Amino acid sequence: MDTELPNLTLYAYGSYLAITVPLTVWVGRTLVRNGRIFLLDAFAQNHELADAVNKLLAVGFYLINLGMVARNIGYSEVSDWPGVVRYAADNVGWAMLVIGAMHFFNLFVLSRMRKNGLRLAATPPVPPTTTLPARRESLA
Repeated sequence: MDTELPNLTLYAYGSYLAITVPLTVWVGRTLVRNGRIFLLDAFAQNHELADAVNKLLAVGFYLINLGMVARNIGYSEVSDWPGVVRYAADNVGWAMLVIGAMHFFNLFVLSRMRKNGLRLAATPPVPPTTTLPARRESLA
C-alpha cells in the first residue's frame, strides 16, 4: 500500500492563480476608472491625453503584475495541505505588495505632475511693470 502523500503542487498553483488574477483585474479596473479623475487634474483637463495615459498605465500595470504572477508559478513543490496554504498566502502577499507599491509610485508621480502644473499655471503671463509702495500701518 502506498502511504506517500499526493503532490498538491497543482492545488497550490491553482489557488494562487484563482486569487491573484481576479485581484489584479479588479485593482486594474478600479485604478483605470478612478485614476482618470487624477489624470484629468494632472493634465489640465486635457481629456484625450488623460485617457491615453490612463490606458498606457493600465497596460503597464497588467503586464508587470500578471508577469510577476506567472513567474512565481513553478518554484515550489508542495506535498501537504498546510504547504498549499503557505504557498498561496506567500505568493498572494507578494503580489499584493507589488500592486500596492506600483499604486503608490503612480500616485507620487501624478501628484508631482499636478504640483508642477499648478505652479506653472500660477505664474503670471507677463511680469508686472510697476510695484506699489508697501503700506505701513501704525502699531498704536
